[in-house]
Formats: sequence, C-alpha cells, structure tokens
Amino acid sequence: MTSVITILGRPNVGKSTLFNRLSRSRDALVDDIPGITRDRLYASVHWGDRTFTLMDTGGFDEVGDEPFMDLVREQVRKAVEESDIIIFMVDGRQGIMPGDEEIAHMLRRSGKKVFLAANKIDGPEHEGLTADFYRLGVEKVFPLSAAHGYGLKALMNEVVKELPEETPEENDEAVRVAVLGRPNVGKSSLVNRILGSERVLVSDIPGTTRDSVDIRFTRRGRDYVLIDTAGIRRKSKVREKIDKFSMIKAVKSLDRCHLAVVLLDASEGVVEQDARICGYALDRGRGLILGLNKWDLVKHDPDTRRRLLSALDRQLKFVSFAPRITLSARTGEHVGKLFEKIDHLSDQYGKRIGTGEVNRVLEKIFQLKPPPLTGKGRLKFFYATQIDVRPPTFVLFVNRPELIHFSYERFLANQFRERFGLDQTPIRIFFRKR
Repeated sequence: MTSVITILGRPNVGKSTLFNRLSRSRDALVDDIPGITRDRLYASVHWGDRTFTLMDTGGFDEVGDEPFMDLVREQVRKAVEESDIIIFMVDGRQGIMPGDEEIAHMLRRSGKKVFLAANKIDGPEHEGLTADFYRLGVEKVFPLSAAHGYGLKALMNEVVKELPEETPEENDEAVRVAVLGRPNVGKSSLVNRILGSERVLVSDIPGTTRDSVDIRFTRRGRDYVLIDTAGIRRKSKVREKIDKFSMIKAVKSLDRCHLAVVLLDASEGVVEQDARICGYALDRGRGLILGLNKWDLVKHDPDTRRRLLSALDRQLKFVSFAPRITLSARTGEHVGKLFEKIDHLSDQYGKRIGTGEVNRVLEKIFQLKPPPLTGKGRLKFFYATQIDVRPPTFVLFVNRPELIHFSYERFLANQFRERFGLDQTPIRIFFRKR
C-alpha cells in the first residue's frame, strides 16, 4: 500500500503552497486569508524512486470561533492517525505561536515520524530565524520556502528515507475488486447481491458505509476479493468529520485493488464527482468498469437513456476504453454479467507480451505512421519491451525522449491497445533515452 505523508500546521503557514509545489498542481486553493483549506486534499506524488500519497489538511488552530473549526481539529487528528509521516509546517518569520506548541504536543503523543519545516525562509541569510523552533522538541528544523522551492530538496530527500518499505502485492491469484462511487449509488447493495447474503450493511441513508470492508469469496473456481468502500463525496459536501475520515479510506482502497467498479446512478445521470472518482482510479493505473446501477428505473425511458449515454461519452471520454454495464443491484438484473466484464478485464490487465512481438508490432506501426520530424531533430526508436503488468507497462528506448509529442504518444497507445488486445485496460508507455 502506498505510504501517506500529511502536511500539518496552523492556518496560513503555507501548507497548500507546499502541496501544490509537490503535486505540481493547483488543486489546493491558496489565499492570504487564514483557514481557506478545510477538507483534506490528496495527490499521488513521485519523489526520486518513491511514490506516496500526499495529504493537505485544514489549518489546525486551538483558538478561534471560526465555524467548522472543531471539525477541522478532529479531522486533523484523524489525518495523523492515517499518516505514515508528518510534515509539520510553521511560519519561520512569525516564530513559535501557541498553536504550534499544541500541535507539537499532539504529534509527540502520536508517536509518528515528524519533520518540522520552517516556511517562508527564502535563503540562507534567513536561516537564523529557525533556531527558536528547536524548543518544540524536534531533532532538526528544515528551513523552507514553499513558494520558491528553497530547501525543498533537502527536506524531501530526508522524508522519503523514512518511508516504510512498500508492501509487495499479495502473492495469490485472487482478483481484487474495489466497488467505488458516490454515496447512495448502491455499492453495498451490489456487494450483497453478488454474495447472495447480507454480509455488508445496507441502508437508504447516504454514507452508511464508513470504512472499507474486504470480502474474499470464490465464484466458478476463481478467487475474488471485494472491497466495499465508503461513498466518495464531493469536497463541498463533506461536512461531518466521520464522512471526511472515510474519504481517505476509499482512496486507499484503490492502492489495494486491481480493478475498480465505479457505480453511477443511472436515474441521476453523470455528475462531476463521477468523473473525479474515475480520475482517482486512472491516476493509480487501475482497471476500470463503469456500472450503470438502478437501470430498472430508466430502461423503459428512451429519452433518459439517450441523455445518460450521451453524458457518458462526453464527460467520461478520458476513460472511453473502460467497459460499461447496465445493472440493477436491487433486482439483480445483469449482475451475473458483471463478472464476465471483470474476468475479461482482469485477463487484459495482467497480460504479458514478449519483447519480440512488441518490436515486430512497433515496426508495423512505424510503417503505418513514421515518427514526425520535429525541428532539426529526428526522433529515432531503437527497441521496446514490456516491463510490468497490472497495468501493462511498456518502455520505448529512443534517442531524444523530449521530442515525443503527446499526440504521437496517444497514437502509439491506441495502436498498442488495438494490436495487443488491450482495448479495455489502461496501459502505460514510458520513453527512455538509450
């Protein structure tokens, strides 16, 4: 399972700025007004040869009457419990504040590995401002400018050294399937229908499932593990602290599965959060099946069906390769066919292709469409090989990887899908200089 690193600190010390710099995104809202970030944000980050999940949190403040502050404080405590390493950020220009001391006390009780980063230190001439922070009981204070990148490499190189060893994938043949979706789309009902028994709590109240539940079973001689998860809510809808705590559980389930069945409510259509959930799965390279649940409510309404399928093509175009299935967890319609999709996708997801075949196909692709000329340089491909499965991952060795245009990369990916029988699984292609 991927390790979790949490950025923690008082409001307005620069947590979201650091999150953005590490994730190379603008996913976290940054503003000079304290307390902007209330809900946790997540990003998959690569540093060196390690990958981890980075979590941004709301500002922890033991004083103040700002609404939701009690929930934010509780959420931060839960975040600490879920984390492997904490980056504790302080304002290097302000010095130690009462909230810093309270956080330091809480972190000492947690027993987690903590790195203290004194932010807003823009260069070596300001590093003297960090000396006072040793009173918080840390072994080392890392000077940092999250806005400009000063000190970031020194901090993160030490952080990744402390990451726990990545847990190898379980050495069994069971297909691990996570059932994901917004609250109340029928995830637990689907699991119960599959199992044929009330093994998972089902309720009409959105958000009943608060944690992820793994259920192992055998069907027609093949082993499976079903991972039922809490509903992934849109951030603005996440208000109860227990709901916010369940978010990371659901996201973590993607690190433990091979395939993700993303349930959509056919009666409500496709919404933004459905696309975000598919994005979570795609970012982690998981096989993806789109399950249009509650089909019994719309199958006799041709206008609703047409709008739904049009919305799928438009809003989920980036996962157009993902197989779809219409079903009803309530009536059992097409639930049996879901496993035909799962088995077929699992076979593609774990497919391995010999190096000789990869290079023969690559030569045919070049004959069909040679690499385009770029400026004065000419892109040359030497050979290719598959380096991994789940998902199928290929490395192409070239003379100048920087000349690869995204459109040609997309062309190669589509050709690989078609020629290798990988039309329903995500694939990854990397270009390396020989």
